[in-house]
Amino acid sequence: MFGILLSLAALIGAAILTWPQFFRLERVAPIAQIVSLRAGVAVAALAIAVVFLLLCLARPLRAFAGTIALIALLTAGANGTILLVRGTGTDTLPDKTEDSIRVLTWNTAGAATDPETIAKAAVAMQADVVALPETTIEAGTQVAVEMRELGSPMWAHHESYQDREGWEEWAANSTTLLISPELGDYAVVQSTSDGTTGTAILPSVVAMPVDGDGPVVVVAHAVAPRPQAMDDWQSDLQWLADQCGTDDVVMAGDFNATIDHMDRLGVDGGTLGRCRDAASTTGNGGVGTWPTDVPKLLGAPIDHVLATDAWTATGSVVLSGLDDAGSDHRPLVVQLERSATG
Repeated sequence: MFGILLSLAALIGAAILTWPQFFRLERVAPIAQIVSLRAGVAVAALAIAVVFLLLCLARPLRAFAGTIALIALLTAGANGTILLVRGTGTDTLPDKTEDSIRVLTWNTAGAATDPETIAKAAVAMQADVVALPETTIEAGTQVAVEMRELGSPMWAHHESYQDREGWEEWAANSTTLLISPELGDYAVVQSTSDGTTGTAILPSVVAMPVDGDGPVVVVAHAVAPRPQAMDDWQSDLQWLADQCGTDDVVMAGDFNATIDHMDRLGVDGGTLGRCRDAASTTGNGGVGTWPTDVPKLLGAPIDHVLATDAWTATGSVVLSGLDDAGSDHRPLVVQLERSATG
């Protein structure tokens, strides 16, 4: 009887870790933290399966061990399948067209990443929008100058919570947006650090087009889902979902969340609000953008580019060649095309 109860508990636990959305636990600790590393769950389940298959050699344990091994194998297979469906990596982008834009998002970890490196990466990827969480306006302006020198001028905008006492030197207090003049002039909507008009702990940028036909551009930086910050993390994701409520929005940044965590925050078929995740529709949804000290397929895909139906994602790339550049995040580049209805 005890073995049956343990097997039942293992089955329920495996189901929760594989599809927490069914149990409405995807944004509840510690499930939220574990499910962000699906590849790790799959590898751990596979290791458990091997151990219990070996235990099957002991006759008294054969039934119980065999049951646990089967549950573990199913868990590894299910999580691996989910990663395969979301995409395990593409390395190229389609050629740019007159109607396309490229969006690069990179949490630069403050001064850890040299502005010249950021500029060269953005120019090489022909980025029209560059989302830079944890980047000061001074560093962002330097990136824009470097990009101009390389033939790709950009306007620099930012949001900062550096007026918080004792947090002035924290790099995560700043978020910068670079945007090509070809998309028109933009103005930043003022945010507040109490979360009523912005993300609660870390700043996000909302830039509205003043002229031209560019989209509303949002650079997101949600707080990490640490146990003491779960409420703020959940409210950040809801606030970001609310920013995707209009027809023409492009949102990029460090969400500190995978698309599993965004479940039930989508509207009209969107992943988050009315915005759809670009990487998961273009073959990179299972590729980890954090941290850089583990292989891409073992990391967490927490950096995203999303867009409303006014745009269609036609390609994406997670850049691993910059893992030694200083940041613990990898850049994500997405190409978007104006939809026929956009």
